[in-house]
Amino acid sequence: MKQLLIAASALAILSSCGDGQPFFDDEEIGEDTASEDASGDDTDTPDGVGDAGDADGEDAGVDADAARLPPSADDPSPDSGIVRFEADSGNGGGLLTEPVVYDPETDSFYIDNLAFDGPNTYARGEAVASMNGYAVYEAEAIHTDSLTGDPINQLTPYRAIVGFSDNTVGRGGGERAPRTSFAIVRTGGYLDYGFGGFVYQREGGFEVPETGQAIYTGDYAGMRVFSGQGGLEYTEGDARMAIDFEDFNTNQGVRARVTNRNAYDVNGNIVSGSGEGQLPMPDLILTVEQGEGGGFDANGEYAGTIFSIDGAGDEYETGEFYAVLAGDATDADDGGEIVGVLVVESTDPRSDATAQETGGFILYRGNDN
Repeated sequence: MKQLLIAASALAILSSCGDGQPFFDDEEIGEDTASEDASGDDTDTPDGVGDAGDADGEDAGVDADAARLPPSADDPSPDSGIVRFEADSGNGGGLLTEPVVYDPETDSFYIDNLAFDGPNTYARGEAVASMNGYAVYEAEAIHTDSLTGDPINQLTPYRAIVGFSDNTVGRGGGERAPRTSFAIVRTGGYLDYGFGGFVYQREGGFEVPETGQAIYTGDYAGMRVFSGQGGLEYTEGDARMAIDFEDFNTNQGVRARVTNRNAYDVNGNIVSGSGEGQLPMPDLILTVEQGEGGGFDANGEYAGTIFSIDGAGDEYETGEFYAVLAGDATDADDGGEIVGVLVVESTDPRSDATAQETGGFILYRGNDN
């Protein structure tokens, strides 16, 4: 398939004459390493407060903590596209290091580097075709021996969740690409987390004001896998992120929250709730950080720590939150947007297995987004 970046605003509408659309070009991978993130927003549980480092009065986020960001496929800059993907976790994560290619004629994705997921082609999900507005894809459950034709059970369920921005930008040559996008691949076929990865990207640059505040809202969807048991669950929620562009003096104030969360089994049956045997899904809250590295950096990227609190007031989930700004936040006709991915871990109260949730979001500015 022809190696192009994604060239449409939705899965159903692509203008490449049947050529595949990778998330990132097949090129040498950068050396950045992953770490944690932070945020907050207004609901019953108060925002977290954190210190991102020494505050010396320098410009906000000019030298953001690059070690907290996932690896990059290129050298990020304020005026160019950015692609970030999950680092090698040592326990199966971080294997999306090759292009994730979409075929518009068959509504399928080609995903490389994952063993026992069939011929690497993921078709649109049958039991669950979408989750909170984002498309769901699945690998085939049985492959055949290339010589004998004997059936070979694959390590399923392998699932992918893919999100494209509603907005597009020109890439030259008459091509247009979604301004932001993300993809997450996980499997429930192992007793540990299993193999997979995530990637998120911005196409083009960004611009933000030096004063004022902004709020971005949108949909969130993800997957939960486990260490200590097999299985996979889907998750969804409402995400929002607010930015204070002029305070703190050292960095922008950033807060975020994922609310109205629900979880579903692999067949789409709800498993979350407050009843016996149900999974609690409290709000995920970003820690508000003050100090250098606590806001968006000069390239429009953010990394922080996100958590949730259970009914007893104890920390329940904790992990990393990554985001990147796209578009022009100074233009009322644009407003910009935010794409990102979060990863949290917790002890599942139903079984005492360790759960890992990985979710993606695309957020827009304005009440009519």
